[in-house]
Parts: sequence; C-alpha cells; structure tokens
Amino acid sequence: MKFKKDTKGGVAVELGPEETRFEVAPASLHALQLKKILVPVDFSECSKKALQYALPFARQFGAELLLIHVTEAPIRWTEVGPIEPQEVRDVSAELENLKQAAGDSVKVKTLVRTGHAPYAIVDAAKELDADLIIISTHGYTGVNRLLLGSTTERVVRHAPCPVLVVRAREHEFLAETTHQFDVLPSAKSKRC
Repeated sequence: MKFKKDTKGGVAVELGPEETRFEVAPASLHALQLKKILVPVDFSECSKKALQYALPFARQFGAELLLIHVTEAPIRWTEVGPIEPQEVRDVSAELENLKQAAGDSVKVKTLVRTGHAPYAIVDAAKELDADLIIISTHGYTGVNRLLLGSTTERVVRHAPCPVLVVRAREHEFLAETTHQFDVLPSAKSKRC
C-alpha cells in the first residue's frame, strides 16, 4: 500500500497486487438519545407552544416529559414594604390539565418549584438529569427586556444540557396534522 499526494492537495492510496481490499473502520456515530425532556411552563400561550413542540419529541424518542412550573416566593420585600402576588393560582390543577392533554402516548411528570425561575429550571435540569430543555421565549425587546429580564436567556447560558428555544414567530416544523389539544392553544393563535 502506498500513499501519495494527489493534485488537489488530498491523499491517494495505491493498493498492491495482493491487496484486494482496503478496509476502513466505520465512523463511530452516536445516536441521539433523549430520555428526559424538561419543559418549563408558566401557562402563557408561549409556554403552551413549547409544550406542543415537546410532545412530538417525546413520542419520537420515547422520552419522559417533565413539566415544571416555578412560582415566585409568596411575599417579596421591596424598599417600600412587602408585595404579595396579585393572582393566586391552583398550579397543580393547571399542570394536571396539561398532563391530561398530553394523552397516554407520553409519560408526563409535573413539578412545582419556588424561587427565581431561571435558577430553579437549571437546578431541576441538573437534579433530574434532563437530556433536553424545550423552553419558550416571550420575545421581549428593548425596555421590556431590560425591565423583565429574560428567563430563557439565563436558562440557555447556564443549562447543563442542550436547550431548544421556541420563538413566537419562526418556521413551523410541526406537521399541520398535529393534534391540537383543547387545553393547548393553536401554535399560530396568538403572538407570544
């Protein structure tokens, strides 16, 4: 066997008369394996859209969906005094509705955490050994982004696994025949 430079800058291999085969070991390709997909939900249209993306991923890979909702601490202190949340929700019931909407084809677990959303999501991903996070973004820009911050951006920066960000306006890769659940709005229904 002889190796020679070819005219294009590559390498040519010449086989001798007794060398009939040139065996090349197949490249080691790692198949994508998703066992646990973490989906943060705040019950907004955007987070429901992220769940619509997560369901086909979970079905295709036989992965478990982990729905997480993060609530802020019940009372926040400011310079002026305590501020209580304006709205008290039955988060467990709403998560159960989303779980039921996913159907029996996917195993779904729900979690409720208290704290600052980006950190609680990243901590949950580490603790639960998530393989993928599918999260939505509200698409705030300018002053709104400055004032409200970006949970999604912080999750992307600190996540221990890949993150799929579902935007309000993007190329839809969900098939038109995708079943729309009563609890989950159409992905094209409202701007997130």
